[in-house]
Order: sequence, then C-alpha cells, then structure tokens
Amino acid sequence: MTAHMRTRALAAGDTALDDYTERLFGHLPRADQRRWARVYLQGLLTTPGKKSVRRLAASVTESPTASQSLQQFINASPWDWNPARTELLRWVEERHPVRAWTIGQVCFPKRGEHSVGVHRRFDPAAGRTLNCQFGFGLFLSLDGMSLPVDWRLVLPEAWTADPALRSRARIADGVAHQSPESLVLELVDAITARTTSVRAPVVADISRVGAAAALIGALGRRGHDFLVSVPPTLTVRTDGPGHAGDTARGARHETTAGELARRGNTTHPYVAPSTGPAARRTPWIRIHSALVRVPGSGGAGATTSASASTSGVHQTYRLFGEGRPGGQVWLTNMSRRRMDDLLHLARQSARAGATLGSLAEDFGLLDFEGRSFPGWHHHMTLMSAAYAYAHRGLAALPFP
Repeated sequence: MTAHMRTRALAAGDTALDDYTERLFGHLPRADQRRWARVYLQGLLTTPGKKSVRRLAASVTESPTASQSLQQFINASPWDWNPARTELLRWVEERHPVRAWTIGQVCFPKRGEHSVGVHRRFDPAAGRTLNCQFGFGLFLSLDGMSLPVDWRLVLPEAWTADPALRSRARIADGVAHQSPESLVLELVDAITARTTSVRAPVVADISRVGAAAALIGALGRRGHDFLVSVPPTLTVRTDGPGHAGDTARGARHETTAGELARRGNTTHPYVAPSTGPAARRTPWIRIHSALVRVPGSGGAGATTSASASTSGVHQTYRLFGEGRPGGQVWLTNMSRRRMDDLLHLARQSARAGATLGSLAEDFGLLDFEGRSFPGWHHHMTLMSAAYAYAHRGLAALPFP
C-alpha cells in the first residue's frame, strides 16, 4: 500500500487506528496526549520521506501550532513508554505465534554532540568510525516477519557521569551506564516479565559483545533456550573427540569459536541448502558442528548465587558455522535440536536486520531529531507501534 493510499484511508476516518491507539496509549492520563499519540502514529503511517516532527504534523493537520504541540508531546511530556510496549507485545501475541525473540543492533548516525548518548563508534556495516547513537531492539519473530516491541539505548559513561549532560538529556536518576551485554539481558528480562505466551528461544547477534561468555551463561541460568552468533575469537573447549584426524577420543582442546567452526570436529559436515542471493552461486553449504564448553560463561555479575556462578562452565553447547572466513559462528544450548531447525532460527537474525532496513526507509527509525532520553524512547515506541499496525493485515508466511 502506497503512502498516498494510506493517507486517503486514514483521512476518511480510520476507527481501527483509533481503537489501536486507545489500546496502546490509553494509559496516558490526558486526552490531548492520547490525541497527539494518534496524530504521530498517523503521520508515521502516511508521511513519505523523512519523518521529522514538522513533516508528520503537516501531513495530518493544517493547524499552525501542531508541530510545536507534537514536539512537546514527544520530547518534553513525561509519559511512561513501558505500558505501551507491554500492550504492543500482547497485541502481537494475540494475533501470531511467536517463533523467537530476536535481538538486533542498530547504529544511528548523528551530527553534532547534543543527541542523548551520542559518541564515536566503529560501525562494521559502514566500515568506518561514526558519530552515532547505538542501541538494541527486541523483535518478535513470527511466520514470515519480525515486529519490534522493545528498545534500549547505550549510554556511555561520559553521559551518565556528567550531571550537566544528564540534566540536558533528561536522563532519570535511576538510569545508569550499562554494558551492551547488560542491556541485552535487560531486554530479555523485560519480555519475560511481560509475555503471556510460552517463552520463545532467544536469537541474538552478540559477535561484537565483549563479555559474550558471561552473557551466554546468564541466558542459560535464566532458563532460556538460545541461539547466538558469537565472536570468532571466543575461547571454547571441545567436549569429546577433537577435529577430524585426531586419534585421542575424549581429549579436550581449547581453541577459538572461529577456528572450530572452520574445521569442525566431525568427519561428515552437515549439508544444507543455501539461501538468499548466494544460493545462485552455491546451492549447498557445508555446516561444521561441534559440542563445546565455554570458559567464563559463569562470569561474575551474571548471577547472585555463589553456587550458580560457576555452573555455566559445565554446560555443553553446540557450536556451528559454515566454515568459511568471515562467516557467522553460532552457539546454542539447544544441542539436541535438528540442524535444520537451528538454521531456521539463525535466519531470524537476518530477518530482524531486514526489518531494521524497512524501519529506516519507511518508518523514521533514523529520523528522530530530539535530544532527550525520554524523547528517544517515545519515538521508538510510536515507530514500533506504527510498523506493527501497518503489517497487521499481512498473511503469515511459511516458517522460516
């Protein structure tokens, strides 16, 4: 559906959008706040091109003061975004079976130094260091699509330790600097507390997370099934026979995840059909797999129980990868699952990446111009709600 067609439909009076807005934002105490939530949603759904507040307001109303009021609602109004995210999650769960909780990373390029959390960071996708914000999103991976329902913004210590910066960005007293792995766990803990459905496997790319081993252990101790893309430099210990050609069964070999994925420790690698553009050149891929343990997966800070703090060391995981330089290396505690099922889950990470592209192109992911911490969360909440509403009528596609 084009933006023009959506505009006409909404302009005629979209009672479904009214009901949707009331469900997600009915907790807002004032009628004008709920009205501006509706305007912002309609603007995100209908405004072509850049989704600045001025353009969103102009696409919905001719009021000369609408832009100022909408800016106030997003950046200065002190409303809580968490109830809306909870309702969005449950709204999606009522309509679709959830196959995975997928965590994606996003870099928000910024000019200047005033946007909350902005810092210099190397972006592998761009291949260079950028002035940017950096965050994580949690997506519900469904049959054929992924929908964002929660977000976290990385706040470097320079932002949380400086009272002037905190005040300027309206960072609440209880918000502290957290490592990327802590933010990932916070997202998982939040959806665990909110969901009314059975827990889904956690799928995440943690290949650039420094404390990947501790994060792996923490996910397991929380009782989650998970499949994570790990740094190729992650130290692992094979559990059982070494790589092909080793004669000493039962020997344990310490190596890196990337090296083990390259060679595996099985005589006959798993062969699976290739997907995506590469399938034309290489219709089949060889998957190398091994059972491993991860030293450090019982790292401090992941649990408050002294007896549990070392339990991750004894956990056996399955590690697998395509065995090519630069390829992703995956690790899971679902070691008894069929490789086909694990590969299907791994593709949810790519699907979440495609959703991020759509959010950037059509729903204003990178267009927020405010500078406050609450404003960023307000925008991300409304953008997620708009994306879910725009895809409400899509027929579920076969999984994966």
